Amino acid sequence: MKLLTRYNRINFVTTIFVLFITGGIYYWVISFILNHQIDKDIRFEENEISSYIKQNNKLPAVVDYKDQLITFSATSSIILPNFSDTTHYDKKEGEYDAARRLVTSVKVNGQRYKLLIIKSKVETDDLIKIIFEITIGVILVLLLILFITNRFILNRIWQPFYDILHQLRVFNLTDNSEIADCQSVVDEFKELNNAVVNMSSRVKTDYKDLKAFTENASHELLTPIAVINSKLDSLIQSGDYNELQSKLLTDVYGAVSRLTRLNQSLLLLVKIENRLVTDEQQVDLKLLVEEKINQFSELFLDKEITVFCDLKDKQLKVSRYLIEVLLNNLLNNAMRHNNKPGKINIMLNSSSLIIQNTGNAPALQDAEIFKRFNKSSNSDGTGLGLTISKQICDNYHYQLKYTYQNPYHIFTVLF
Repeated sequence: MKLLTRYNRINFVTTIFVLFITGGIYYWVISFILNHQIDKDIRFEENEISSYIKQNNKLPAVVDYKDQLITFSATSSIILPNFSDTTHYDKKEGEYDAARRLVTSVKVNGQRYKLLIIKSKVETDDLIKIIFEITIGVILVLLLILFITNRFILNRIWQPFYDILHQLRVFNLTDNSEIADCQSVVDEFKELNNAVVNMSSRVKTDYKDLKAFTENASHELLTPIAVINSKLDSLIQSGDYNELQSKLLTDVYGAVSRLTRLNQSLLLLVKIENRLVTDEQQVDLKLLVEEKINQFSELFLDKEITVFCDLKDKQLKVSRYLIEVLLNNLLNNAMRHNNKPGKINIMLNSSSLIIQNTGNAPALQDAEIFKRFNKSSNSDGTGLGLTISKQICDNYHYQLKYTYQNPYHIFTVLF
């Protein structure tokens, strides 16, 4: 769940809860004030009746209006004034309405009478209803404004955060472009952007230092490796050796050969990552694949591998050298890790190149096969072939994918 969505939900629920609570309090306060006003009117009627009795020494006439009722009844006790809610029958409407009443006592010529004054609350209730409806309308408008505010204004406020997040997603060590500064008035987003910019700068600096070290080390190794190879060739040709000496020399020669291939692979990987291979040209991929199959034909025959091809025309504007490296690595990988006898299926169309080879189960670990120096225990390779192939595809924005469909291991290049 997005932070903004979660914030909106919490804010919406909290707002409704608060509005309901405050609405209830508001309704109670309004009712209390209006009831107090009715009680004042009833008090005024009581005072009018008391004044009339003092002046005329008799009870006034009974009143039974639409919204008011005044009655008298003889009593022998003193009744203290008491206000309460009650109902009043509206003869015209034929229904009972909510009302307020006052029960007290008055004295006329030595005789006490119970005084009952009832005043209808119909108009008060109508007024409360109108106020409540207006309040509900205001609440709905506020909720709508709050929703629009959260939906659009907060989205704009959070836009710098999403810009920074997008730049992190597309961040690439091999690109020369830097993460752009965030244009925002929010201090937290400014601090976040500064932290991201500083972090990316440090990471790129460390990467460049490591890359330079790898490149320099590989270059420095070229000369001593060449000298060792030359001396070994001379040593092997200089005389006769017994079986043990021959085996030791063969092991040393094999180790130096692997070191040479490893050094060449590292140099090539550095060149690809630095985009130093720029000899782009139109390449007929179908023709190039056919050439590679012819070059590997004797090896396929020796490994008892049957090759099936379904090749369509495909033109690419790429470095021929890098595409040859890619094809060499994929075909070599399909041959090395094949059964004997085995099969290789090569399919080319306008959108993809697919190379399938029979091989032992289970499937390879998809997250591991493109990592540097990842290889099987019985492999004599450098462990950089698929890494180089992946880097070549990344440079041209192709996708190199691996899948397994028994009995085939499948590598797919999506153009």
